[in-house]
Amino acid sequence: MRIISKSGVILALLSCAALAAADVSKPSESSKQFYDSSGGTAPFSGAVRAGNLLFLAGALGIRDRKLAEGGTGPETALALENIKARLDQHGLTMADVVKCTVFLADIADFAVMNEVYMKAFAAPRPARSALGVSGLALNARVEIECIAAY
Repeated sequence: MRIISKSGVILALLSCAALAAADVSKPSESSKQFYDSSGGTAPFSGAVRAGNLLFLAGALGIRDRKLAEGGTGPETALALENIKARLDQHGLTMADVVKCTVFLADIADFAVMNEVYMKAFAAPRPARSALGVSGLALNARVEIECIAAY
């Protein structure tokens, strides 16, 4: 049987009291920043900063309101260029990306998307999920959303 000294008990009680007093409240609304790049026409924010994270809305392979021609490969390349430009607006780079989610209109296009995607990120690459969906805006083949850290 192990005996704990009085000073050990006191230290444990003080540690518990400190944890109980710690501020674990929900972050205030002012700690979040919303960025609208659409001029108020989109029903969502283009990016949201919460603490040291920047959440980017999904990016399509679109320029001048037109999808890149050629399917999944060119759309992936342009979507990643658009992500890079949006990160740059917030003082971040592709190296700051910690998580991406890739939505594919056809999961059979995974290899084509992956070949382009791999070129956009140097090691260590961000965590990623990829999934097939039943449809994307503007009949796009791919949409990519990312989270970056400051």
